[in-house]
Amino acid sequence: MKATPSTLPAPLGRTLRLSVPAALAAALLAGCASGPDATWADPQLAGGTARPLQGARVLVVCEAAETTLQQLCLDRMAEELTARGLTPVRSAQAPGTGSVGRGAEAYVGEARAAGARALLLTSVTPDATRAAGPGYSPFSIGIGGFSFGGRGGAGVGVSVPIGGAAGSSYTPGYAANGSFTDTGSGRLLWSARASSGSSDLNAGMGDMAKTLMGAAEKAGVF
Repeated sequence: MKATPSTLPAPLGRTLRLSVPAALAAALLAGCASGPDATWADPQLAGGTARPLQGARVLVVCEAAETTLQQLCLDRMAEELTARGLTPVRSAQAPGTGSVGRGAEAYVGEARAAGARALLLTSVTPDATRAAGPGYSPFSIGIGGFSFGGRGGAGVGVSVPIGGAAGSSYTPGYAANGSFTDTGSGRLLWSARASSGSSDLNAGMGDMAKTLMGAAEKAGVF
């Protein structure tokens, strides 16, 4: 007969019953850990040994379509830099909401004026590929009629995103693209993309900031 916790001696049975929840918790925590979606690093980082920005002063700029998301991004990125021994400096004139994708060139001059050795630029945008919600599908395909040259036909249209079954809700995910640029040379040192499907923007932005800065540290940026 196969032994179970109820048929084993008392001390061993208790040990097994206690260890199962612990093992499940460890498995869940391991499953939650994730890295960036994609990364790029300048070859001059020498495979993680150069660390040119270790202990550096860094200008932090966040681009986002919403003021709240922009401020959350600034807070979380600054916290992650501080936790890793860098000195974050916030931009004196944050980019207006909606001005996403301006590029590092728009901020390098301010970084130099602030005495920062590098610029950390993060752009936060909705990410339909990480949408959450029961029955959600990021793509829908519809067929509609049309006429051309007096002859009937059918056209195929693709739209994104759509909701799922009745009663389901669409919650967009978010993606954060972060990059470090050397202010002296204007050279891009490192960039990466992280995403989150969490409906909690505070937690999602915190996770993306931690993922990005953890990857930058591992790559030898600082």
